[in-house]
Amino acid sequence: MSAAASRGIGWVPWLGLLALCSAYLQGPFCKLLNWQSALGEMRHFDLSPPGFFAVAVIVLELTCSAAILSGRFRWLGAFALAAFTFVASFLANAWWMAPAGPAQDMLMNGFFEHLGLAGAFVYVGWLDLRGPAHGG
Repeated sequence: MSAAASRGIGWVPWLGLLALCSAYLQGPFCKLLNWQSALGEMRHFDLSPPGFFAVAVIVLELTCSAAILSGRFRWLGAFALAAFTFVASFLANAWWMAPAGPAQDMLMNGFFEHLGLAGAFVYVGWLDLRGPAHGG
């Protein structure tokens, strides 16, 4: 929090950033607590070797969230999570390939929710690059 305060954003915007990063903090901890489930998730998406991709996702999500919350290289963490989320949404929520019905609707909702997260990360990175005078 002190790093965030030194970057001039205050605690309310920092809580917003914490909420934005919450899924990227929770996910790695779940993967670490249940490694077999993490490997199963990677296999489900045909990512091989699953151990490599599980570790890569954990490291990416934790380091980018730390960058965003600490304010150090916030723009880099935000743009990296935007790219990750954008790509992952095509991988995990391919609603256009699902048969019409409730399952397709749920995938479509998930796809656009992730698209919104990616957009929010782009906005955070853009603000950070503009500097503190512009809300970054």
